[in-house]
Order: sequence, then structure tokens, then C-alpha cells
Amino acid sequence: MNSTDFIEEIQQHFNRALPFVVYRKPNRLEVYAMLQKDEKLHIIQDYTESGFVFSPFDAKEQAVLIPSNSSEVLKTDDVISFTTEASSIHKNTSEKNKEAHVQLVQKGIDAIKNKDLQKVVLSRCETQELTEENPLKIFKNLLQKYATAFVYCWYHPQVGLWLGATPETLLKVQGNRFSTMALAGTQIYSGTEDVVWQNKEKEEQQIVTDFVVNSLSFAVKSINVSQVETVRAGSLLHLKTAISGTLNKELFSFKQLLSSLHPTPAVCGFPKESAKQFIIKNENYKRGFYAGFLGELNIKETKSRNTNRRNVENNAYASIKTVSNLYVNLRCMQLTNKQALIYVGGGITKDSIAENEWEETVNKTQTIKAVL
Repeated sequence: MNSTDFIEEIQQHFNRALPFVVYRKPNRLEVYAMLQKDEKLHIIQDYTESGFVFSPFDAKEQAVLIPSNSSEVLKTDDVISFTTEASSIHKNTSEKNKEAHVQLVQKGIDAIKNKDLQKVVLSRCETQELTEENPLKIFKNLLQKYATAFVYCWYHPQVGLWLGATPETLLKVQGNRFSTMALAGTQIYSGTEDVVWQNKEKEEQQIVTDFVVNSLSFAVKSINVSQVETVRAGSLLHLKTAISGTLNKELFSFKQLLSSLHPTPAVCGFPKESAKQFIIKNENYKRGFYAGFLGELNIKETKSRNTNRRNVENNAYASIKTVSNLYVNLRCMQLTNKQALIYVGGGITKDSIAENEWEETVNKTQTIKAVL
């Protein structure tokens, strides 16, 4: 399908207030959409379902599914044209917002120094008035600006409208092969990825890496952990460790695996449950789907083993694999009442400085504000 018809069909679906998701995976050109044929709210039961999952930060809350079997699936291979330019942006200088976040971070630092926690990720929600209310135009801006991110626009009339460009993979599974990452530490990109990282960021990254490896240990036959590297996500740099291997699927359910991983210390903290309770008690707002996860769940992919298209008979020898591609819902926003609610946070360790953590959240909001 060409990109003009693709966007128009999604727009008409949205105008009818029917659920949909449109998305592009990192470093890819093709854009996919799932258009649900009715307005029913489908809730995940055990993660054996197939479709597009949207899961909140708090795993005790319900995850929503746009099911494959009751949705139209669209795909465009040509490049979507970009006609909307983002307006200039200004850093939020609200002293009230700053004071509240600095106090929250200091409370987190004190809890770590008291040995209650080793790390905690603390966030805030910032409101910005919309000059562009059409979510598909904002989605196109995200596509243009963030080629290496998982970019999406998700809507359900009973839940809400979310968009984002996340740099972080939670888990990819193809057959019995898996890959994930530990992503932590932040600094501004200033023209080079050859930068110096402080002990605070290195420690934060190691906590996430150790947690992911330990969380997967019950489910794997083999595991490979890469060296730490610096990666760029828009105007920011992060530390990243790639983790991959082979799963032993006889030992666990997919639901157990996700429960073990989510939320990781990259969005919650460590120890996980203590950090989660600290967040719920002290952040003074509800994260909802921010820092949750989303993506393709148990999608069937067919790959032909026949390289000769003329030999149709051999096309029967194709491999069908069940694939899941799940991403952490970061660099995201919720659109409501002509406003964008922008969610942003940062990892706190014993070496954190509250003022610096505020500045980090200000820098991160620019990722989203740049497309509004």
C-alpha cells in the first residue's frame, strides 16, 4: 500500500473512534498498522494472545491488546512524506515544577543512603498546549526525527491516545532466540559519541545489566552479554549493553518471563519491589502506560526457504516462527483535551545530584517537544 492511502485509511479509522496502532521498528523504513474492527476493549489474560500489546508500568493493572484476529493489518514500504515542521521549543523553567522534582530526587537519594534502595527511577509529568492536534501529523514528525527509535501512535477510545519514540527494547523473541538490552545513563549529544561517563552513570548501567541477566537466568540455555557501548537516541546519549541467547521454553511461560523482567531497573529501580513501592508512594501522579511496554506479541512470521521465485513448489518449504518485539514505553506522551502530557524521568543512585537530575529531565522532554 502506498503511504498516502496508508495514512488516509488510518485517519478515517481514527475519525470513527475505532482502536488502532501504527508503528515503525528501529532502523526500518516500512510502517505497520493494526486497525481493530470494533471498539471492544481486549484485556491480556496470559500472554499467549496474538496482536499488539500495550502494558502499564504497574503489572497489577490490565494490559490492553489490539488482537490480530479481529484487526486489519496494513503495511507501507515506501517512505512516508513529511510536510509538517515542528515549531521552536523552549525549556520549561517552572520553578514550582523544578522545586517539586528536586525534592523528590533528594528523597530518593536519602532512601538510597539509608540502604532502603540501591537505585530508583523518579519521573514527572509535564503539560504542554498543542498547536497541532492531529496525532498522525505528530506521528509523522516522530518518524522523521527518530529513525533509530521504535515510533508509534496508539489509540483506544476507552483508554486514550499515546505517542512515543522509545530507544529501549524490553524483549525480542523469535522462535527460541531472544535479545534484549540494558540501557541507562544519559548525557546530551554534542556532535560526538566519544564521551566520558561518570561513575554514577556506569553504576546505574551495571545495576540494569546485572538485573536483566539474573532475571533471565531461569529461562535460558545460553546467554551472551556484550561490552558496554555509547549509543545515540535523538539529542541524547546513553550507555547500552546488548544481551542475547537461547531460551529453554519448556521451563517457563511467556507471562512468567515478562513478569521477571518488567519493570527493569532502567524504569523502576533496584530492588524492584522496594523501588516500585517508593515510586507509587512518592511521585504524586499515576504513571499509567509510561514506563510500561508495548509491541508485537506472538505474531506469526513466514519466511520462505526458496530463493527461486519461479519454483513455486518449493515455496511450500517455508518456516513459520512466532515473533514478539516488545519495547519500553519511554520518550512518550499522552494527548488529551488539546494538551500533551509528557512523561520523563531519570535513574537515581547514591552519587546523584538533585539539581543535575532535574536538568536531565528537562533535556529529555526536548525529545518529545521537538515534534509538537
